[in-house]
Amino acid sequence: MNSITADKKLYTVSQLNRQARQLLETHLSLLWVEGEISNYTRPASGHSYFTLKDSGAQIRCAMFKNRSLHLRIQPKNGAKVLIRGRVSLYEGRGDYQLIAEHMEDAGLGALQRAFEELKERLALEGLFDPRRKKKIPLPAKHIAIITSGTGAALRDILAVFKRRWAGQPLTLIPVPVQGTDAAPAIVKAIEIANQQAQFDVILLARGGGSLEDLWSFNEESVARAIAQSRLPVVCGVGHETDTTIADYCADLRAPTPSAAAELLSPDASDWLESFTGFGYLLEEAMERKLKQLAQRTDFYAHRLNRCEPKLLPAVQQVNRAQRQLHLALNNAISRAQVKAEHLTSQLQQLHPARQLQSKKVHFQQLEKRLHNKNPTRQIHLARDSVSLALQQLSDRLQHHLNGQQHSLHLHMQSLHNLSPLQTLERGYALITNDKAEVITKASQLKTGERVRARLHEGEFSAIVESAKT
Repeated sequence: MNSITADKKLYTVSQLNRQARQLLETHLSLLWVEGEISNYTRPASGHSYFTLKDSGAQIRCAMFKNRSLHLRIQPKNGAKVLIRGRVSLYEGRGDYQLIAEHMEDAGLGALQRAFEELKERLALEGLFDPRRKKKIPLPAKHIAIITSGTGAALRDILAVFKRRWAGQPLTLIPVPVQGTDAAPAIVKAIEIANQQAQFDVILLARGGGSLEDLWSFNEESVARAIAQSRLPVVCGVGHETDTTIADYCADLRAPTPSAAAELLSPDASDWLESFTGFGYLLEEAMERKLKQLAQRTDFYAHRLNRCEPKLLPAVQQVNRAQRQLHLALNNAISRAQVKAEHLTSQLQQLHPARQLQSKKVHFQQLEKRLHNKNPTRQIHLARDSVSLALQQLSDRLQHHLNGQQHSLHLHMQSLHNLSPLQTLERGYALITNDKAEVITKASQLKTGERVRARLHEGEFSAIVESAKT
């Protein structure tokens, strides 16, 4: 029988389990564990108890009621989850267990980790740097909207522009906003918008959804396309609580598509109120300017009135000189007109045109006499006679040619009737041998000889099987 010596420490079961629990909780603090739920139960207390397992092992888990109330997912058997918790030991049974504080879908957890890794890497490259953000034009000249052509986001955007800034030019570049084809299509749409000269801003939008639904806007290709865009990009993706990598890269982030449209659409009523205010300011400025000009005019008028007595004698002297000058000019003009009329009369009498007119009448009389005695008239009469004779000769020649042509037509018709081709038209054939000799008798043929038959339309060859004379 063995005895317990004084130098050997003796543990009770409770002490052992307590120390084991303390060691586990001390050395294995808060950690993440991935596995599959099984044996899930939730009694009336509201606490959850289940087993977390993988292909090689399992561990008991517990989640207290106050933690279960904040879960976004509904735990169920067979679900693959990520659990953040603390390792502990239930002293009453000595069971090793995991006290869960948070639970999420394992697929979402992987996406979230990928999101955080890409976000950190792009931030280190400076893609989120506020200094590289481009200024958003307001109001924009022309907005390229990149979103689904059938989604609610587009309807919300159009409704906002119709309400706030109805005249805004908008062009839709439709893309899928979910699925494997979405990211390449979004990148291509951004490139197309940058190639068009009429656009000055891009609105990238999508309605809300889960992390998987919004994942196209977390792709690195989309983030780099936004960062490299020549045009400023306004991103309105998801609901207010949703944040994507595209939001960080965009030049301006809006919590929703409608909010993005409001950021790009000035309020027409505000602008009208501003213009009204500007009109009042302009009216006041014009009134002040008119008052200043009126005061200056009054000042100069006052000075002019003071100078008027000194200027009056000089003005009277100028008026007298003006009247004398006017009278002298009228007299000089009258004398010049009388002299011009006299000279004009003399010039008309001596003008060569009158002499030429007289000579022209005499010349016309001589020309008429000469014309009556001119032999040209006889020549014209003879020419008319020759023309008539030529016409008669031409008519006779034409009549003779018509007769000859009719005779030729009759001979041609007779020749055609005698032509072998006319015979062929009636169903006959022209038979020739290999030497191109015309066969007219059966005695000219030999058995097995090849002959050629010409028909009215076309020809063919044949082999003689027999020939009878």
